[in-house]
Amino acid sequence: MRTLFLFHWAPRVLSIIAILFISVFSLDAFRAGLPLKTQILDWLIHMTPSFVMMAVLVIAWKWENIGGVIFLAVGLAFTPFIFWGNYANNHSIWLSLFIILTVNFPFILVGVLFILSNNTKKKAKEMLKTLEKRDI
Repeated sequence: MRTLFLFHWAPRVLSIIAILFISVFSLDAFRAGLPLKTQILDWLIHMTPSFVMMAVLVIAWKWENIGGVIFLAVGLAFTPFIFWGNYANNHSIWLSLFIILTVNFPFILVGVLFILSNNTKKKAKEMLKTLEKRDI
C-alpha cells in the first residue's frame, strides 16, 4: 500500500518541482529599461517550456502511461539541443552534461515514474481480482 502511495505521488510532486525550477529561469526576461509590454512578452516566451510541461502534467495526471511517455520523450528529445546550445556558450562538456542533468533528467525520471506508477497500479488491481476469486 505504501508503494502504491509513493508511486502515485512521487512523479506528480517531482514534476511540479521541476516545472517550478525551469520557471525560475524565465525571470531573466524582466530587466530595467525595457517597456513593460516587451518584458511581459519576453517572459511569456521564456515560460513556453513550463506551459508545455504543465499541459503534459495535466495529461499524465489522468492518463499516467501517455503522460509518462510524453515526459520521457520531451526530456530525451531536448537533450541534444540543450547540450549543444550550452556547449557552444561554455565550451565545457562537463558543464553541459551537468546542465542536462539538472534540467532534463528530472523530466526523464518523472516519465519513468509515471509509467511505473501505472504498471504498479495495474498489478495491484490484478492481485485484488485474483484474491477476490479465491475467496468466492
